[in-house]
Order: sequence, then structure tokens, then C-alpha cells
Amino acid sequence: MDTNAYSELPSRIMECGRQISKVVKHTPLHQVPRLSQKYGADIWFKREDQQLVRSYKIRGAYNTIINLPPGAAKRGVVCASAGNHAQGVAYSCQLMKIRGHVFMPEVTPRQKLEKVRSFGGEWIKVELTGTTYDEAYEQAIAFCEAEKLTFVHPFDNIHTITGQGTVGTEIFADQPDTDVLIVPVGGGGLLSGLSLVAKYFNPSCRVIGVDPAGAPKMVEAFREGGPVRLETIDPFVDGAAVRQVGSLPFNICSLFTDKVIATREGKVCSTMIELYQHEGIIAEPAGVLSIAALDQLKDEIRGRKVVCILSGGNNDLARYPEVIERSLIYEGLKHYFIIEFAQKPGELRTFLNSVLGPEDDIVRFEYLKKTNKEFGPALVGIELSRPQDLEPLLGRFKEQQFRFRNVTNDDMLRKYFI
Repeated sequence: MDTNAYSELPSRIMECGRQISKVVKHTPLHQVPRLSQKYGADIWFKREDQQLVRSYKIRGAYNTIINLPPGAAKRGVVCASAGNHAQGVAYSCQLMKIRGHVFMPEVTPRQKLEKVRSFGGEWIKVELTGTTYDEAYEQAIAFCEAEKLTFVHPFDNIHTITGQGTVGTEIFADQPDTDVLIVPVGGGGLLSGLSLVAKYFNPSCRVIGVDPAGAPKMVEAFREGGPVRLETIDPFVDGAAVRQVGSLPFNICSLFTDKVIATREGKVCSTMIELYQHEGIIAEPAGVLSIAALDQLKDEIRGRKVVCILSGGNNDLARYPEVIERSLIYEGLKHYFIIEFAQKPGELRTFLNSVLGPEDDIVRFEYLKKTNKEFGPALVGIELSRPQDLEPLLGRFKEQQFRFRNVTNDDMLRKYFI
């Protein structure tokens, strides 16, 4: 595909920036000394979590709606979203006095639902359906066609892409010598817009997209040479848990994006906790994807000026127990075992005194249904002080002749029991 096919888009993105400037905030770039020292690079965050709706999604949503024909706008709009795009659409509908129908997964965090309703007020109606963005999308499209309304796409639309691309025009206006842009990937709207802008302002700037490992749709699209629909996804990184990237974003990314990688959900959780503890930033899982990827990219960013898009801060505090749990498992500090305890006096005391290490802590213990009169299985969660304490623990299991199975990394068993 010829790059000239998109040669006019950077100028359209710059004009878009002027059109939406009364509604969209020019967010700051923040240097991060802790990470700069850690990676031997000059690390900056583009703080899109500081938008009024706490994510960059207002850019594409508002730009799409202001470009609707008057008749279409008057009839109303429909969108599907895991949360952030919905807030952008809701706020835009309220500003422009347009009716909006917002389809969201039933598992959407309460904080995002409340924000959508708050921003949209009487102008929007929320419909909860399915468990993923893709399921909500299917219902939204069916409703849209039946009611003959306009669908405001979160990524596969030229107005959405040009709106999201204004993140890049701000970055290069503030810091034209940016060497590397690291960008989270949902459906590809942000990555495609930023890739266009980056290559326009600085052709040598490397643009790297980051999928969550549980939904590596852009990674697979790059591998297969076109959008691929994933059979299953992990919905945890809800803002980026999409089964398939958009066709238009993929076409642009295939020409202007240098690389796409996938980052594990556990690393995302550890990054969220670190940002809160060190920088005082409350971010959502998708919001920290670009920062979580720094470990994987440390060799190619050393000595360079790097901007990570901190794309959103709409996180429900009720999710933090799961965030902490996933982080501890990822860091190798928390493990779950199914252990067979012989049904005889002193067996539990033997486990506590001879198997458990002096700094190991039991954080969960429950007997499961007995399989026979000689043995009773139990689910035991153990938290370690250091990852390297695991091997000695497993050794003591065997020395004391305890039969066990580590189910920490067995997703099916762990989810069933825990």
C-alpha cells in the first residue's frame, strides 16, 4: 500500500486540533525521573488521564460527532464502548444536545458507568449487554440499523483517527525531538493517528504499539498481514480488550508503525501499583500499557527521549484487590496449591513447622471435598517474601512427602477455585 494514500491526513489532524480545542484539553508532558534513571533514557508521560473525561477518547468522539450531517445528528447517535469512548460520546451529546444510546459490557466498572451517566445526563441512555466490548458492539450495530441512527465508532473511522491523532500534534509541539512513542492498542485508532503524526514531524521517530497479552489483536494482525478476530480474550485490560482491530487503523499502522508487542496483565498490575506508590498517579489498566512495556523495550530506548501515552485514569477502586492479586502472582510472590493432607493427627502441624518457611505466609486455606478417608485435599494460598523462596518451598513439600499441585499458572483451575 502506498504511503501517499494518507499524505493529507497529518494536515487534517492539525486542523482537527484547532476545531476541538475549545472542548479538548492540551494535556501536559511530565518527565519521570524514577523511570528515566531506571532505563537510562529520558522518559516522559503524555497525561491523557487529565482530560475532563480522564482519557483521550473525547478527541475522537467529539470530532466524529461535530462532523455529522445535521440530519444525522438530530436523529441521534449510537456507540459501543468498554467505558472511555462512552464517556467521550456522552459528554459530546450533552454539549451538542444530541440523543445518544450507549452500549457497554455488563462487567463495565461502576466508576465508568457512573461517569457516563454523569457526563451525558438526560441526553444519553445506557444499555448494558454482553461481557466484552465486541458483544456490546454487535448489539449496538443491530440497534443502530433498526433505528436508522448513526454509529460513532471508537476506532475504525477517519474522524475518530484524526481526533486521536491530535495527541501527537501536541507532543511534537511541546517536544519536537521525541525519539520513541509508545502507544497502547485497543482497536488501533490512537496508534494509527499517532503513527501518522510522528512520521510527519520526525520520520526517524520509532512508534511502538502495545497490546495486552490477553488480547493481542494488533500483534496477530501484523503477523497475518491483516485484521484477525481472536477467538478468546482476557477482558481484564478492559479499555484494550478488543477481539479485532479496525481495517482502517490496521492499514495505517502497517505503513507507519514500527513495531507492536504484547505485555502481560500481571505486569500491567504491577505498573499500576508502582505509579500510585511513586508518582501518585491513579491509572486504569489500559492507561499504563505503554509504561508496562518499558522492561521489554529497555535495550532499544536506552539513551533516547521516550514518550509513553498514559491514556486513561478511569479505574474503579473496587478493582484494586484483583490488581494486587495479579501483581503478586506476576512477581512470583503469591502461589496457590492443591495439597493432599493425610487424615491423621499432627499433619497440619507438620506442614506449618516443616514445610512453610519462616517468612512464608498462608493467605488462604480451605478444605475441599474429601476424596477418600485417608486424604483430604485443601486449597492453600502462600505469599512469599521473595520469588526465590519458591524452590526451597517446593523442596520441603517433597521432603515431607506432601502430594501437591501448583495451580497458580493454570488459568482454568485457578479461576475455578479462586
